[in-house]
Amino acid sequence: MHPLAPRSPHFAPRARRLLILFLTGGFSHVDTFDPKPRLATDHERPLGNGFACRSPFAFQQCGESGLPISELFPHLRSCADELCVIRTMHTDIVEHFQATLAMHTGSATVPMPSLGSWLSYGLGTDNANLPSYVVLAEHLPYAGAQVWDNNFLPPYHQGVRILPGDEPIADVRSPARNATLAELEHRLLQDLNARQADARGGDLNLKARTSSFDTARGLMRVAPEVFDLAQETAFTRASYGVTDGDNRSFGWQCLAARRLLERGVRVVELIDTGSHDNWDAHGDMQQHRSKAQRVDQPIAALLRDLQLRGLLDETLVAICTEFGRTPWSAKPGHKGREHHAQAFTCLLAGAGVRGGTTYGETDEHGNHIAVNPVHVHDYHATILHLLGFDHERLTYRYAGRDFRLTDVAGRVLHQVLS
Repeated sequence: MHPLAPRSPHFAPRARRLLILFLTGGFSHVDTFDPKPRLATDHERPLGNGFACRSPFAFQQCGESGLPISELFPHLRSCADELCVIRTMHTDIVEHFQATLAMHTGSATVPMPSLGSWLSYGLGTDNANLPSYVVLAEHLPYAGAQVWDNNFLPPYHQGVRILPGDEPIADVRSPARNATLAELEHRLLQDLNARQADARGGDLNLKARTSSFDTARGLMRVAPEVFDLAQETAFTRASYGVTDGDNRSFGWQCLAARRLLERGVRVVELIDTGSHDNWDAHGDMQQHRSKAQRVDQPIAALLRDLQLRGLLDETLVAICTEFGRTPWSAKPGHKGREHHAQAFTCLLAGAGVRGGTTYGETDEHGNHIAVNPVHVHDYHATILHLLGFDHERLTYRYAGRDFRLTDVAGRVLHQVLS
């Protein structure tokens, strides 16, 4: 049996696949999806460890739901009725490396298997020619490849990184014009590995090596077609903001993600790092403009495209970051914001999610959570639930104990479910 063969979850899922859009650096909740007029009233008055700082961006109620969204996201405003805005996220450590690790693995200190790896372990893949978990990342994020690592889960559940650019997957094309796939498989080596695996049943690395040959063969068959965006119409490419010759923009990545999802990849993650230009805006919140411009049109196009193709009803979309930013600045007149783990915003959309809604409330300044706190474990528990898993039962025994993504915590946010 193929190690990534499709598996059944604990119960009937609302979603069959997961798309993660991770905006690295910590976007500001009070400048994007959690408007706080009181910041304007109290501008430069003492607040927190500094002085209240009003948002330079106007908010507008959008869609039939009237969901407030900042001017930073004019395209995403058209998708307001698909979005569930969770305003009361919080995490344990306010440092990029640890917070990014926590958002991906549930652990801020000790590296653990990533969310995508857990879902690969629980569900397998719908297309044996493609990996079950694919990550598009032009640059390494905070915590590096640990954010898509399998850790103690079997190695074939590790995320496969796709590098936007001229060669998304190195050496995926045949090196010899007349060589056949059968010749490239090195059947003898596969047979030797199979014998070794049979003799050493507990050696998962050996099984993963054999599985990697299958994955490589499948990628050689299908990957060139998957990443050939010229097959899309000019209208579709333009809707994502993809221009001729573009093979690395966030728009290109979003369109490639849709093609991967519709071909059976179980989990696709896009990590927006920019050209070493993430959302970490300490100096001036106007820095958020270029970052939002980079992702706004592509994300909106992706949501609409999934919806038009009938995929959004079966795809859960998580739009998230590692923490928020303070509603105060360090000194009067300063235009930037600091790291803020006590309250920040993440979003869900798609399969099983109540669109056009908000969950939780922060205080009048957006400094602290007022109602319905949501820890990263709760966010993960809800994602697993929508994909058909009881987060307390999706476990793997390692080093004498049963581990799970949500450690010994986590609750499903039933109020955000449709």
